[in-house]
Amino acid sequence: MFEFLPCRTPALWIEQAVQNLDILLIDHAQCEKKAASTAMNLMYRYVDRPDLLKKMSQLAREELLHFEQVVGILEERGIKYEHISAARYASGLREHVRKGKDELIDILIIGAFIEARSCERFMALIPHLDDALAKYYRSLVRSEGRHYQDYLMLAKMYAEESIDDRIAFFAQVEKELIESDDDTFRFHSGPVVKQAA
Repeated sequence: MFEFLPCRTPALWIEQAVQNLDILLIDHAQCEKKAASTAMNLMYRYVDRPDLLKKMSQLAREELLHFEQVVGILEERGIKYEHISAARYASGLREHVRKGKDELIDILIIGAFIEARSCERFMALIPHLDDALAKYYRSLVRSEGRHYQDYLMLAKMYAEESIDDRIAFFAQVEKELIESDDDTFRFHSGPVVKQAA
């Protein structure tokens, strides 16, 4: 996973995550729900691909379970679950998706980056969290790591040629999104640099 991702999470983002645990958890719940939705959408669009149907069905169930678990953590901590705006991360990756026969390949590569980054962020956060949340995030590392591998395996399976160049392209886009300054803290945001008034 660390070889796949182009960079590590910036230390400043980790500091900000610890200071904004309520936003982190709310956005984490939203990310799990979106991940399940993405898997379901792929199942509806590509009904002729049994391997994809099986993997996405499994992934959607796991992501929905994680969503329920995070909502439960929010309740336990007295944090109200509400809609917050999305990070620019996923949309910043998706704006480069090619149309036509290569669209599925790009969507699967992006899925791999999102899942791998989630896994890397859980691992980066664990040493800085209270015991209960650290234990929960530790439990997510294995499934998120498997999800990234599933997306990558499917992309390679369905591609008509090597996808190495596309992976390298999205790695550069992903690195820019993770390392560049953001204006709003989210689970997949870059560090938020407060501008002086």
